[in-house]
Amino acid sequence: MASEAPPFWWDRPDWRSALLWPVSSVYGLVAARRMLNARREHVGVPVLCVGNPTVGGAGKTPVAIALAQQARRMGLEPGFLSRGHGGSLSKPHLVDPHHDSAKSTGDEPLLLAGEAPTAVTPNRAAGARLLIAEGCDFLIMDDGFQSAHIHYDYALLVVDAQRGLGNGHIIPGGPVRAPLIDQIRHAHAVLRMGEGEAADALVRLAARAGRPIYDAVARPRPGSGVEGRALLAFAGIGHPDKFFRTVEEAGGRLVATRPFPDHHYYTDENLAELLEQADAAGADLVTTAKDAVRIRHASEVAERLLQRLSVIEIDLEFDPPGIPERIIGDTIAAFER
Repeated sequence: MASEAPPFWWDRPDWRSALLWPVSSVYGLVAARRMLNARREHVGVPVLCVGNPTVGGAGKTPVAIALAQQARRMGLEPGFLSRGHGGSLSKPHLVDPHHDSAKSTGDEPLLLAGEAPTAVTPNRAAGARLLIAEGCDFLIMDDGFQSAHIHYDYALLVVDAQRGLGNGHIIPGGPVRAPLIDQIRHAHAVLRMGEGEAADALVRLAARAGRPIYDAVARPRPGSGVEGRALLAFAGIGHPDKFFRTVEEAGGRLVATRPFPDHHYYTDENLAELLEQADAAGADLVTTAKDAVRIRHASEVAERLLQRLSVIEIDLEFDPPGIPERIIGDTIAAFER
């Protein structure tokens, strides 16, 4: 899981990645064979997969949401397929954003369910049938690029421009999920998120394979209300520092930061510590939308913290702006072929 990713994955290759190279090689061979030989079931509607070449946060969820919003503008009824990161579910579950908790379904499915019907299950085909029964005619699969057993008509690989491929090694010596040449072979396009050069190796490989390269930047949505305020920012996402920079971009004044592991479930003890630290620093609290849904578990301390909490929502700016419409159009065209 991304929350267990060791820090050395994101540095220059060192003795640890070299020591793990034999295991990484075997993992890569298995992953490549799994992608090549997977029997992918057709589900009867267009399927767009949004995946990562690496573990860790690259911005898949906001990309999936932006694509669903565009699909709806094009007259479609989108739905999300997610494996989830919460508790075990014995059968496909349609997420209820008002009653489900992040602990049972995962945080990302709760965010997705605020935009469109969302099914959580390791069995993507069963989840697809559930969404189609709900009236969805266009499915967006959040992750599953390397492992899902349903046919996708279009696969978009999302890579962070600042973190890129980390040390470039395959799990467990690094964050790469499968050999890059095999990932590019199954992808239709690459979306570079943010500004930086760390993703250039993947971009060059995709360009040589004739895959389109798109760009997008996350911007804080106006109206967050943090301008000029002293803030304690906390985040349990794949790349907390990226969020802390977003707080400053939104006009907030950081006096303290608290990073947590990706998908961290906040205990009452965690929340009480955050409140005490904010009081000691004379600061207000701010976090991401994904973290906020993990705090809504109805305890007394959670309610107190939520009353003092600001949430920074983000919007994506695509370059060029018509990228979402083009991707959805290409997905539908591939499905019709």
